[in-house]
Amino acid sequence: MNTAILKIAVAQLNSTVGDLRGNAAKIGAAAHSARDAGGHLLVTPELSLCGYPPEDLLLREDFYFACERELSALATACAGIDVLVGHPLFADGEAYNAASLLRGGRVFATYRKNRLPNYEVFDEVRYFASGEEACVVEVQGVRVGINICADVWESGTASAARAAGAEVLLVLNASPFHMDKHSQRLDVLRERVSEAGIGVLYCNLVGGQDELVFDGGSFALDANGALSYQAPAFEERVDIVEYTAGHFHSPVKVARGSVEAEVYAALTLGVRDYIGKNGFPGAILGLSGGVDSALTLAIAVDALGADKVRAVMMPSPYTAQMSLDDSREMVRLLGVRYDELAIQPAMQTFEDMLTPLFEGRVADTTEENLQARIRGMSLMALSNKFGSIVLTTGNKSEMAVGYATLYGDMAGGFAVIKDILKTFVYRLCAYRNGIARVIPENILTRAPSAELKPDQKDQDSLPPYEVLDAIIEAYMERNESPREIIAAGYSEHDVRRVIGMLRRNEYKRRQSPIGIRVTQRGFGKDWRCPITNRYADEY
Repeated sequence: MNTAILKIAVAQLNSTVGDLRGNAAKIGAAAHSARDAGGHLLVTPELSLCGYPPEDLLLREDFYFACERELSALATACAGIDVLVGHPLFADGEAYNAASLLRGGRVFATYRKNRLPNYEVFDEVRYFASGEEACVVEVQGVRVGINICADVWESGTASAARAAGAEVLLVLNASPFHMDKHSQRLDVLRERVSEAGIGVLYCNLVGGQDELVFDGGSFALDANGALSYQAPAFEERVDIVEYTAGHFHSPVKVARGSVEAEVYAALTLGVRDYIGKNGFPGAILGLSGGVDSALTLAIAVDALGADKVRAVMMPSPYTAQMSLDDSREMVRLLGVRYDELAIQPAMQTFEDMLTPLFEGRVADTTEENLQARIRGMSLMALSNKFGSIVLTTGNKSEMAVGYATLYGDMAGGFAVIKDILKTFVYRLCAYRNGIARVIPENILTRAPSAELKPDQKDQDSLPPYEVLDAIIEAYMERNESPREIIAAGYSEHDVRRVIGMLRRNEYKRRQSPIGIRVTQRGFGKDWRCPITNRYADEY
């Protein structure tokens, strides 16, 4: 057995899509740091040079030329250490998702991704051709095979690398986070280890990119499947991992957190990177005294700092004093700028304007929605004046059934908890208060209410959230049929009602801002239902 020692530097980087020079500078800095620490080879994530996913930038010929120039410059800059870089490649009339080994100031070898994912949030078939060949290079006396992300989610490519002489497999990844994703990765990679009979090092991207969050969590499995290295999640870092004779050695082996801790970290990172990478000076949101806006405010402050967050309470005649008191207490605990802006004058103006046109019609949700739209318009005015982005506060349960107002509480630039079911909102609040109490207890214990009319409660017009969320999760996330959901114990009345609302409100969701995806299926890139749609589910 080969006893040569290979010191691999794992660069868990936060790339920015399109920032080729900035990303190359990060890779170069990591290479210099790794070299100084005695590393022989630096491994970066999938498409680390251009960021992931670059989407339709990949349809531009000049994008490939720009990436090629940066790759060449990076090769020249990374003296004294081999560097494995993920990048797009245009060659032989085709585009590829590639990984190149930089050595001696040039591109020494290039691997082209074999398996192109075309499911969930992935659509690589739109952009890339599939490579066909294995790629094995010798580094410090060890024969190293290269795979890219989806290559290892199916059998074949790891075995092909082994057949080509690989003693160890390095995998470049841009694997986005969702609940329980990391355990799935471990299970799949153990299958590849068993299949190929060699150890695997998995280097994953970290950071937020639009609705996706990449959690890092890079790791290594020995040839016997034992976990020998586990990087922290949601953290940019470079670690040195030694490989010899089928085994990895590293002092870094961090346990993953609870599902609440990981989701909260994903939301925080998603907000920080969306606002930071897009150059917004801060965030503004409407605070209502309810649980959704409270959680959104806590996340925003943790992501950006209190000095970059502004909360606005916009009471109406239906706003309870408790809502005002709890909002004031929360902003005191968090230390953010807080304003109160009564909407009664605007409500009266709209009533005076519209009463002649509404003659003969009783008040209904129209007047309720006007309140939400006055608030949305006010927040957008503040956003325009001061430049801060408006964070919307609606959750996944509301987005599913349309319990939100177009151009009202749906107005804004980024939907922080868009993929969080209402029941999970409470779990995240409890988690955050477990670190330090920032959300007043009243907010967590009172019955949820939009406070758009006297004595209003959410459950006046919705099933209990435990029932609502379970049906949404089954139908939308797991694609279960109504019959299957009913067979699981839910009443046909509730199932028909919830699915009917979900289907009718697709037109609203298409007009909502993007939000952070943390489940296996969110209302975004991986939910593509037609608005005009007469298909009837079978019961």
